[in-house]
Amino acid sequence: MACSSSTSLPLHICHSNKLTMIINRSHAVLHSIAISFLIYYRAFFLFHQPTPIIFPWLLLFTSELLLSFIWFLGRAYIWRPVYRTVFPERLPNDDKLPAIDVFICTTGPDKEPTIGVMNTLLSAMALDYPPDKLHVYLSDDGGCAITLHAMRESWSFARWWLPFCRRFGIKTRCPEAYFSRTENHDSDSKNPDNFMVEREKIKEQYVLFKERVRRAGEESKFKDKDVYTASDHPSCIE
Repeated sequence: MACSSSTSLPLHICHSNKLTMIINRSHAVLHSIAISFLIYYRAFFLFHQPTPIIFPWLLLFTSELLLSFIWFLGRAYIWRPVYRTVFPERLPNDDKLPAIDVFICTTGPDKEPTIGVMNTLLSAMALDYPPDKLHVYLSDDGGCAITLHAMRESWSFARWWLPFCRRFGIKTRCPEAYFSRTENHDSDSKNPDNFMVEREKIKEQYVLFKERVRRAGEESKFKDKDVYTASDHPSCIE
């Protein structure tokens, strides 16, 4: 079956910056030569010095080898710099898009703030993608009750946040990042008056959402203490 021209065209084109590539590779070669001379000098000096200074010299030599190895690994990111030209207008219709699963992993509120994790969750839920083909999962390795409670609160707030993003074409889908912006928000909507009213309502809901999660987190510190640990807890799938 022959494909249509819209589906056969690429969704993006990859370009390489030749000038930047030449500069980066030249710098890498010169730097490698300098490192080679340094390693030769350290190795030669190490075997031609009295015993009392061998140990500090060996430590210095080892640290330089380690730093050189780390530098060498970093060259992969700039060896061939590229940029892409995307063509979102070539995307197929919503009914032809594949279903996608978004997995978000967290290890517990002690290491990752619950509000930050919930903002990531809300950002994924608000992706510009057909809702029936988007599935978002959150895996909490710590099995904390506050995470499950915060997910339920996020689901409630998402009933306000997701329609707001779709109705006004909001590009910044992370609530914390969106409400922290300082620039003019009127550009997000063709109806500034109605938009600002709706935005204030959503902002109030977001403040209440954060307060409920914060209070639940403070209460769970006492309830969950000494009940189970991150490595020993019952599984919960919801």
